Amino acid sequence: MAARNYNIAELRRLDVAHHLPAQANYSEIEKLGGSRIITRADGSTIYDGDGNAILDGMAGLWCVNVGYGREELVRAAAEQMQELPFYNTFFKTATPPTVMLAAKLAELLGGKLQHVFFNSSGSEANDTVFRMVRHYWKAKGELNRTIFISRWNAYHGSTVAGASLGGMKHMHVIGGLPIPGVEHVMQPYAFNEGFGEDEEKFAARAAQEIEDRILQVGPENVAAFIGEPVQGAGGVIIPPKGYWKRVEAICKRYGVLLVSDEVICGFGRLGSWFGFQHFGVTPDLVAMAKGLSSGYLPISAVGVSDEIVQVLREKGGEFVHGYTYSGHPVSAAVALKNLEIIEREALVYRVKTDAGPYFADALKRLEDDELVGEVRSLGLIGAIEIVAKKGTNERFTGKEGKAGPIVRDTCIRNGLMVRGIRDSIVMCPPLIITHAEIDRMIDIIARSLREAEPALRALPADDPGGLG
Repeated sequence: MAARNYNIAELRRLDVAHHLPAQANYSEIEKLGGSRIITRADGSTIYDGDGNAILDGMAGLWCVNVGYGREELVRAAAEQMQELPFYNTFFKTATPPTVMLAAKLAELLGGKLQHVFFNSSGSEANDTVFRMVRHYWKAKGELNRTIFISRWNAYHGSTVAGASLGGMKHMHVIGGLPIPGVEHVMQPYAFNEGFGEDEEKFAARAAQEIEDRILQVGPENVAAFIGEPVQGAGGVIIPPKGYWKRVEAICKRYGVLLVSDEVICGFGRLGSWFGFQHFGVTPDLVAMAKGLSSGYLPISAVGVSDEIVQVLREKGGEFVHGYTYSGHPVSAAVALKNLEIIEREALVYRVKTDAGPYFADALKRLEDDELVGEVRSLGLIGAIEIVAKKGTNERFTGKEGKAGPIVRDTCIRNGLMVRGIRDSIVMCPPLIITHAEIDRMIDIIARSLREAEPALRALPADDPGGLG
């Protein structure tokens, strides 16, 4: 479908005059004369109002798993809107697609994770986790179990609770976060925090920090540990082998709930339906969003264990939490159809056996580049570390933050949408991406590294850098 005949110059003017984009530097947007206006998309490619075709290496924002232009999803939304465009779940009511989606997610989650609470975003999902976990412990009579343990550089959303659970210090500055009751420990980021260290020893050290913090604050005070199977917005931090098994054992040892934040990793991204399945652990709660509807409509969910729900039913009374759009029937209908597409086209299996391995092999073509310190991937999520000196983890300017944005902007100019996180270029393409498109991604990155190198080499050694 061709884009409508928009007046792009006027839209950019209106963007500056009236629109406040998410997570943006408004001064930069103003200097640019407005945002890039994306007008249409198809498959793995987005198109802007200036006629540029851009390969979407980020699947929108880690979410468009089945790719753009899926008419089935459009029809699912239209049919549900005609039958019932909206009703809430506040008044002891539910709608057919909402109930059916809950049952489908219980099937995919498996085991003890048989209950689902719906929200509209990943941030709301983690807010639900935060309140439900505390409500659960209160219902059990363990009133002191209120503390959450998370990791530095984790991302769990942008609400007050979500950003507090996350470990991004530049987000904490906004609003004076984190709120009380959230502790942060080291991230399992081997390239930065365990460079050259034996993988097993690093896994043990990173997991041990969690146990040490539990003991420091008192096991009787700790409600849950929350973590992304692979830290996405933190820079595609893939944990070392054995890390998650160690974390699970620590949580069990002290009776701490384990929360898997699958907002990015869920629905096939790692080659399993959920990241916790890939790593062979069993969480008590699972936050999910993004790939649930492939971004076609806002929806998120929290998978909850039988044991937690039994306590809430027997002792919890009313759980006074939820949103107007919790279980929105149109979003649920689209999510159901999205899951049907993923199953029918065997996209999870494709990521595990075909696209993921091909992506990993393609990334290896960049390993010899003088600017590349490491390439890493799992399924269809990956990152390239940019370094000032080959064979080290030394950064341009001596501090992370300058190289990533420079290379990112060069990639985008060359027709590839990627994200620059500190000094990493991260990728998370649609699960339908072809081998040829993966090759094109790598070719554009290789070319962009060469084009960006003079600017990187010209950076002053004592420049403090930025956040990227």
